[in-house]
Amino acid sequence: MEPYAFKGRHIIDTADLGTTEIQHIIEVCDRIQAMGSEAQNLCKGKILGTLFWEPSTRTRLSFEAAMFRLGGNVLGFSEAGSTSVSKGETLADTIKTIAIYTDIMAMRHPLEGSALAASQFSNVPVINGGDGAHLHPTQTLGDIYTLVKEKKDLNGLKVGFLGDLLFGRTVHTLVRLLARFGVEMHFFAPEGLHMPEYVKDSLKEQGANFKEHGEMNGALAELDALYVTRLQKERFFSEEEYLRKRNSYSVNKEMLAQAKDDILILHPLPRNEEIHPEVDSLPNAGYFRQAAYGLQMRMALISLCLGVFE
Repeated sequence: MEPYAFKGRHIIDTADLGTTEIQHIIEVCDRIQAMGSEAQNLCKGKILGTLFWEPSTRTRLSFEAAMFRLGGNVLGFSEAGSTSVSKGETLADTIKTIAIYTDIMAMRHPLEGSALAASQFSNVPVINGGDGAHLHPTQTLGDIYTLVKEKKDLNGLKVGFLGDLLFGRTVHTLVRLLARFGVEMHFFAPEGLHMPEYVKDSLKEQGANFKEHGEMNGALAELDALYVTRLQKERFFSEEEYLRKRNSYSVNKEMLAQAKDDILILHPLPRNEEIHPEVDSLPNAGYFRQAAYGLQMRMALISLCLGVFE
């Protein structure tokens, strides 16, 4: 088997991963899943540090669950106010200290570039759990794994993105990765929340096949999957602006009547009004399965960075 250099490696940006490396990570996900309860010995005696300066439910808990399912232990914090950061401690000093106590770290921080900076101060692997509105690589890799498991072949797949495409860090990372696999992408966003120009420029450089739409209209009928995101209220410049746009879109059964019978509905969660609860009972609703695939992906990444698998 081809050797891969994952042991001791930081996972900051999916752009740092080659296509064959991503395929290898997916293979490791499948291997761990096939192991069942035997996976509980893979990281026995290892400690994961979870450093979350920004609120999180799914990402933080899935990292912790991933480490526990691998037989390891977890320590960390879920808010900056409970740490020495409130006393003025720098990011560098926090990272250097936590690296003494742990074998690997997962972190989320509100400032863009913080995960990359942290990796420069750490002698243990750092996994980026989201830095501002910039990157969210483990969510992206989990989304890729979801599409592979649910739709099999990515090449030629038609995926729509609906919602806050301006501030949605999950979307920014995902579309650039999907472009590598020959996915055709369609963007739908409320006024003022369109995909940033720098992301579209990157897609053009990759030769990606994408199109922006003013409305869903007939485009929905062509999609194999629809990736929905919430409005990022915490990143809006004013409450008034957020309230004007909060009800500008919602996926419901009536809308899905215009789509393919097997369209896959995804969402990184948490959701608000953008997917009606009535959709949850449909086989098309893949967002909770998506969360499960994300857990498996984080198990694979932790195992790889700790050198359990080559």
